[in-house]
Amino acid sequence: MKKLLSANQAIAWAAYRAGCRVAAAYPGTPSTEILEHVAEFKGAINCEWSVNEKVAMEIGVGASLAGVRALVAMKHVGLNVAMDPLMTFTYVGAIGGMVIIVADDPSMHSSQNEQDNRSLAKFAKCLLFEPADSQEAYDMVTAGFELSEKYQVPVIVRTTTRTAHTSGIVDIGSGERGEAPGIPYVKNAQRNVAVPAHGRLMRFAVEKRSVVLRELTEASPFNRAEPGTGDLGLVASGVAYQYVKEVFPEAPVFKVGLSQPPPIEKIRAFAAGVKRLAVVEESDPVLAEQIRAAGIPVVEPQTELRMMELNPTRLAALRAELLGTPAPETPKPETGVPVRPPVLCSGCSHRGPFHILSKLKATVCGDIGCYTLGSAPPLAAMDTCICMGAAIGAAIGMRKAGLPNQRIAAVMGDSTFFHSGMTGLLDVAYNRIPITVMVFDNRITAMTGHQENPGSGHTLLGEISTQVRVADVARAFGIQRVHEVEPYDLANLEKVFAECLDGGEPAVVVVRGPCVLHEKWAGKFINEVDAEKCTACGACFRIGCPAIVRGEAKDPAGKRFKSRIDPQFCTGCNLCAQVCKFGAISPAK
Repeated sequence: MKKLLSANQAIAWAAYRAGCRVAAAYPGTPSTEILEHVAEFKGAINCEWSVNEKVAMEIGVGASLAGVRALVAMKHVGLNVAMDPLMTFTYVGAIGGMVIIVADDPSMHSSQNEQDNRSLAKFAKCLLFEPADSQEAYDMVTAGFELSEKYQVPVIVRTTTRTAHTSGIVDIGSGERGEAPGIPYVKNAQRNVAVPAHGRLMRFAVEKRSVVLRELTEASPFNRAEPGTGDLGLVASGVAYQYVKEVFPEAPVFKVGLSQPPPIEKIRAFAAGVKRLAVVEESDPVLAEQIRAAGIPVVEPQTELRMMELNPTRLAALRAELLGTPAPETPKPETGVPVRPPVLCSGCSHRGPFHILSKLKATVCGDIGCYTLGSAPPLAAMDTCICMGAAIGAAIGMRKAGLPNQRIAAVMGDSTFFHSGMTGLLDVAYNRIPITVMVFDNRITAMTGHQENPGSGHTLLGEISTQVRVADVARAFGIQRVHEVEPYDLANLEKVFAECLDGGEPAVVVVRGPCVLHEKWAGKFINEVDAEKCTACGACFRIGCPAIVRGEAKDPAGKRFKSRIDPQFCTGCNLCAQVCKFGAISPAK
């Protein structure tokens, strides 16, 4: 059976066909769709959205030790969160096959950094596959389960944004559910309990295993030399291989599919057949450094290949440098195309709180999510953004550093709070830190596509579950000043925010309002601007609503355009009417 599948879909199919029993993930672009597609197999795989990647990894570890096949998925920065269990599990070793999908994001389309997790796979002494297309994603996940069980090693399959979201024809065999018999659980503390006395023995076992894994990669069919003409040989892995085949169609190419440990001796033999060897890889020179360390000369081109995504145009420049072909024309940017700045959606429940925080001139430590857009003009209400859950710790640090501004807030969404904000809030409560923690609670994981979380009351499979209230958690931690407010009453927001920011004690404000896109929500009315009353003061533009646009009329001096509300985008949240001092905005008749 053949299907047109993205790599994310192919990974889900591979897990299904390979007899995977347990799957866990935290949503994050570009990996999110994997678990969503796993869930489509109607309970064949016991799957869940975990509260964070560390928990997801630990679930996979437990399932593997219980003797069944497990899949864990996350984006590249998620692996940072999951490294703690992984770095010890690589010592303990898998029993049931354990495959970890890590989706890197070169060019940072949806991420705060561009880290290359091949280095972390080397650090963890895991096997690492790098698929170049959807078929390889399917084949490598299938092989990953088998190799993980055979060699008792966690296996990482690294995709990137382009491979994750590009579709191709995939042969999925019969399409029927595969059955991998579970391995009976045997209590064995010496094997599974990583205390120092056992860990020392595990450490030696890991090094012995690494020798065997190096032999495995040398023999793997996923690593192959492809013949060609000319004296320049190219080594490539992942999506970089696709670009190499497009731009250097005649060249000999060594394709690396199972890249950790790298097949050094195979590459050495390939290099002996060419006069020059170049390594084309996206992001860090992980392969190039290991090949050089083995004493194999590698050309170091001047063409920049390390930063941002590769593409055929960049490789055409590399071809011009290495082969002396005409340099490609530098693409000229389109002119006259209007720029759309990043902006919160019309009616977004985050807009009002950020407007008030900006008005109160608070120092705002932010976090990862839709609300990160609160840092952009015209709201310009956010000062920092580091990683999931860091808002609270950063705010604590600013308070302890003696920041002159006494109004310090930490802002995060509900999913981020459950992911890694609760421990920071516990620190606030325990150490009595006088900061205000604000949780913008829209009851969904909005940024990655409206996935469920512990606050939404539903699981990945749509089952009704406990609906955790952020305010209850705050009170359980001992926070005395806890407020729940709605996001569209600006006067009340200003009153509560000011009281908490100036209160001199720990405070939590939960701003509860639905994501307008998820709820397909619109107000009971649509606003309009009375051009006669509008003075073109610009106050309504300062809330940054995309429904408020420049009208045709100008102020009496002819210098500024009056505002107009586009009825296609207005949700009737009424924030604009609240900031207008001249009563020029009201419900449309």
